[in-house]
Amino acid sequence: MVWPFSSSSSNKDKDVSLSNASAAAASALDTIEHAGQDAKDLLHSTKASLEEMTTTVEKMAATAASSAPSSSSTWAHLPVIPKSVEPYVVTTAVFGTATAVVFLYRTRLRRIPTSAHLTPNMLQGKRTMRGKVTSVGDSDNFRFYHTPGGIWAGWGWLRRVPSNSKELKNQTLHIRITGVDAPEGAHFGMPAQPFSQESLNWLRQELNGKTVLVRPYARDRYERVVSMAWYPRSLPLLPKKNVSIEMLKQGYAQIYRQAGSEYGGLLKEFEKIEAHAKSRKIGIWSQKNMVSAADHKKQHLRGGE
Repeated sequence: MVWPFSSSSSNKDKDVSLSNASAAAASALDTIEHAGQDAKDLLHSTKASLEEMTTTVEKMAATAASSAPSSSSTWAHLPVIPKSVEPYVVTTAVFGTATAVVFLYRTRLRRIPTSAHLTPNMLQGKRTMRGKVTSVGDSDNFRFYHTPGGIWAGWGWLRRVPSNSKELKNQTLHIRITGVDAPEGAHFGMPAQPFSQESLNWLRQELNGKTVLVRPYARDRYERVVSMAWYPRSLPLLPKKNVSIEMLKQGYAQIYRQAGSEYGGLLKEFEKIEAHAKSRKIGIWSQKNMVSAADHKKQHLRGGE
């Protein structure tokens, strides 16, 4: 009987183990050899792909460069200004620029201190002027200090509107609110009409010290500038109020019906608002025997206004 752990059995096992180890080693070497070849193939493939991509990019760059016009060819079609003409071109450009600056100043930035400085073109209802109300002396007119360009021209932070009468002398436009006639106050020996003080107080409260817009239409015999006027609401982004319309709404004025009246295309709206105030019997329309401002002047002044 031969035991499993006998010397003869042990030698056979050693031969088998060596044989298996040799076979495993050969298999590993073969695998490594194949793996190395695969790695080489992958590297060759990657290199070929990169070379192909590089060639493609170079071709695209060359095509773009050849199709892009050079700086010389871009301007080649433009005419060349002769040296003898260059001074005239420069002079024309300078003159044109100066003319544009003068035009901008005269039409938008030149301050109009008095009605005497208004040209006929400014009295056609086509130009709107911005300025500040410095005083309200009557119930249908006020003093206006022109501030052209507004805040963009420095008014309010670099330039200021005078506040005393000495500085304001001969520096304001006397604005007559167009399209309406308010009750007459006491002056030139003429008694005051009912609601003249209420109308004056309302106008002072609404306009005095405010920045307003005026659109001149004419200059009357008293050197007043007959104008449509607008003043701001309590919220700055809302449209401005028309002074004539608001006076009619409050019953503090009636439509001015004398010759040469100007309504700025708003006569129908004026009539509608006046009729509504009459129906409500507010302001001057609350009187039983209301006398118009024009008739009141005729009764107490020669020729009226």
